[in-house]
Amino acid sequence: MPITSTVLNVAGNNPEQLALVGADERLTYSELVEGSRRMFAVVDELHRAQSDPPTPAHETDGIPITAVSLISAFHASRIIAGLAGYRAVSTTIDPRWPLDHQLGVIRTTGIGVVISDNSELAEALASSWTGTVIGLADFRTREAAVVEPAPLPSVRDASEPFLMLFSSGTTNNPKAFIKTRQQYRDNVGVSSAHLEPLPGVATLAPGPVSYSLTLYAVVESLATGGSVHVADESDPITMGRRIESEAISRVVAVPAVVRALAEAARRDPERFTHLDLVVTGGANLPASIRDRLAEILPQTRLLSYYGAAEIGFIGDSRDGDGTWITVYPSIGAQIRDESGAEVPEGELGTLWIRAAACSYGYVTGTTDAVLRGADGWATVDDQGRIVNGRLQLAGRAGDIAITGGHKVSLPEVERAFETYDNLGEVCAIALEDPALGSLIALVIEAGAGTHEGLGKTELLDHARARLAPQFVPRRIYRLQHLPRTVGGKIRRAETVDLIMDGQGQRL
Repeated sequence: MPITSTVLNVAGNNPEQLALVGADERLTYSELVEGSRRMFAVVDELHRAQSDPPTPAHETDGIPITAVSLISAFHASRIIAGLAGYRAVSTTIDPRWPLDHQLGVIRTTGIGVVISDNSELAEALASSWTGTVIGLADFRTREAAVVEPAPLPSVRDASEPFLMLFSSGTTNNPKAFIKTRQQYRDNVGVSSAHLEPLPGVATLAPGPVSYSLTLYAVVESLATGGSVHVADESDPITMGRRIESEAISRVVAVPAVVRALAEAARRDPERFTHLDLVVTGGANLPASIRDRLAEILPQTRLLSYYGAAEIGFIGDSRDGDGTWITVYPSIGAQIRDESGAEVPEGELGTLWIRAAACSYGYVTGTTDAVLRGADGWATVDDQGRIVNGRLQLAGRAGDIAITGGHKVSLPEVERAFETYDNLGEVCAIALEDPALGSLIALVIEAGAGTHEGLGKTELLDHARARLAPQFVPRRIYRLQHLPRTVGGKIRRAETVDLIMDGQGQRL
């Protein structure tokens, strides 16, 4: 794990430096090291005490898997960081996932210990799983009672598996994959060169640690000798107070949180005088958020990165809406067609990446999908085009529609409406059409703040001024609520189902 060497060095040279900070609790680097000895002693005993332990997925090389499924971002981070210097494979399971998804990944990957306060999960596992579920309070009691702590954490072999992550869990069954220590060391090498997680920097990373964006912010901060501040909720007022009181100069958050922070800064800009850099990722960054932040906090830089948890960091955007990406020098990028051949410059296709941080593949039993090709390049089916050396993202494979023989990126359709005043959230969809193959439609959420007098003519005029003809929606619907994942992303396929079921009002 890349953090272990740094954690030990900082704990030895500057033991009182803050490592991890929650809303009400904090750990110095020396406390993190000493606490990890008791933590691993408890985890190791829980695994060893099992008479018939679950068999961990073969991709772990036989190392037992410990899962953390907690609302508390502080304790989830503490446990993941604490286990990093030992022979352990750790994972985070989002407690908000559907119960079937949680049960599925625990059983199919051979997780042996689950730290969770979810009684429903514990009850469901009791009859079909031989591992151990333990609540956080019980776990902490056992930590405090440890008589013989484990040896000090140590830097482990580079090829050793240490972290299991998931690529989904909201709309589809989660796909698991393993990260070796070297793969994460390579990933830290890329992010530290471009995303500025510098030694001593205080980073705020609000949100569930089950999100790869938040988890990685924790890892990279500790790996580079910084202090990472976590939060269970993304309340902008509370975050503003913490940015001021803790002299936080760097924030890592999804675009929706950045938008909320900008509004909090508008009301009380003095709280944000220390804030130098905002790093965002995990979703498309509307240009309106960048413009708003620049207007309110002109001294704060905004960097929008692009990556995939399976592959690692790929590139970033420092202007516009985040869809034009400058690929990092150490990363290879190609656009290929369905046959695997590279397409001409500017043509839309599937993005393939070559990166040292890429996982070898998905955990057997969680999916049949292939991550890496025989040539070592990998894809998560993101779509895009390359023009003058820059990568333009166009969404996932399901975000591309064929209409009248033209490929249309549905996220590009949505972005055209970001500048329409008081429109609210929209979702572009493709409906089956016997003549065109697919028909592009726009679905508007009829929520608070949405203009009630929307007219189809005005919306279409707006689209025609900004989109190629094949991208202009042919139908427009209003839906009371757009369906979303637990993380807040709009579910495109489910939106199609609702429209096909007649639940949308056609304008």
